[in-house]
Amino acid sequence: MKDLTFGTLIAVWEEMFGAGVFWAMVVVAAGITALYVYVLIRDRAMSMRKFLLAQLSMPVGAVAAVWFVLAITSSSLSDMGGPIDLMVLLGIAAVGAVGFAILVYVVQSLMRGAEGE
Repeated sequence: MKDLTFGTLIAVWEEMFGAGVFWAMVVVAAGITALYVYVLIRDRAMSMRKFLLAQLSMPVGAVAAVWFVLAITSSSLSDMGGPIDLMVLLGIAAVGAVGFAILVYVVQSLMRGAEGE
């Protein structure tokens, strides 16, 4: 692997998760992102109460993302071999935390609406 290209990354993720699970994750992430943009346009402002509750849910998303990756790859924390593994695991946790916070914000906004402050 001489060059790291976007196509190479997709191939690695498809191999790691399986093509079906990987593309399902892409579709779900795109759907949640589209709903987030819709909610922001509809409400014309971010609700700080909803944002705070979304931020408080971030640890749940971080743990869930790490658990999901460890389960889908048949790995465990004892398989970590060095600092790069820790950095990747922290990256997975960060992405999971942010993604879950966005999901929580969207769900709150869709359930309560703009006036549900």
